[in-house]
Amino acid sequence: MYKLIAIDLDGTLLDDKKDIPKDNLDTVNLLIKKGYEVVVATGRRYWSAKELTKKIHGHITIIANNGNIVRNSLNDELLISKYMDTKDYKLIIEEGIKRNLHPVIHIDGYNEGIDLIIETGREYGEYVMRGGRFKEVKSFLEVENEKILTIVYGDFKKALYPFYEFISENYSKNFNIHIMENLDTVESMIEIMNPDGNKWKTILEYAAGMNIDPAEIIAIGDNNNDVSMIKNSGLGIAMKNGSDLVKSVAKIITKKDNNESGVAFELKRVLNI
Repeated sequence: MYKLIAIDLDGTLLDDKKDIPKDNLDTVNLLIKKGYEVVVATGRRYWSAKELTKKIHGHITIIANNGNIVRNSLNDELLISKYMDTKDYKLIIEEGIKRNLHPVIHIDGYNEGIDLIIETGREYGEYVMRGGRFKEVKSFLEVENEKILTIVYGDFKKALYPFYEFISENYSKNFNIHIMENLDTVESMIEIMNPDGNKWKTILEYAAGMNIDPAEIIAIGDNNNDVSMIKNSGLGIAMKNGSDLVKSVAKIITKKDNNESGVAFELKRVLNI
């Protein structure tokens, strides 16, 4: 019997317009009503995830920044946090500078209205600028005493893959790092975080507090940061529109994509609702 359902946002619960399709929304609300523990597990910052899921009725837990921060969506209570070591943070920034790579820094400043740190004089997209929840610095090396959640680089594959491989080969114990390609804003993206910052590890921690076993968890996602939760959960579901890697570890691949309420279609079938 399944008790907890972990659902990714972009490319999964959300359609390409960043809305929750009606069938997905109705199904999630029904699951909550039936007593399932519904968890949103996303690489997005908490504030953004909460905004995108505000039509969901009742309690959900949001695992944001790829497992580095967990809050109760009803009252914003902080449940789990995993911050990056300052020395490790500066190491990454310095290595990025050598390659002329410029990230966005995600921090835990929700209560202060600050989620992101950006560099003065650079152009950023709507995701960063929306809500004004950022602060600017002249150099990322100036950042001190912040609760750093994730370092995110978005660029072309040819620029990011050598950096990704360098960090993976030389500092695998210092960081959890993954590269994503199934995106609609940039060609590829690297996310670097605390070595324990991982959707699946954090889902397990949260589930253990409710005596929910891994076999009782359903996980649904579409991108490479979803691989561990889809591979290790009781039932791992990859989206039809997902990456090849995430599909390769899934027990089920949805018959419908994220624009066709693929999440609802499979959950209704699996749970017989």
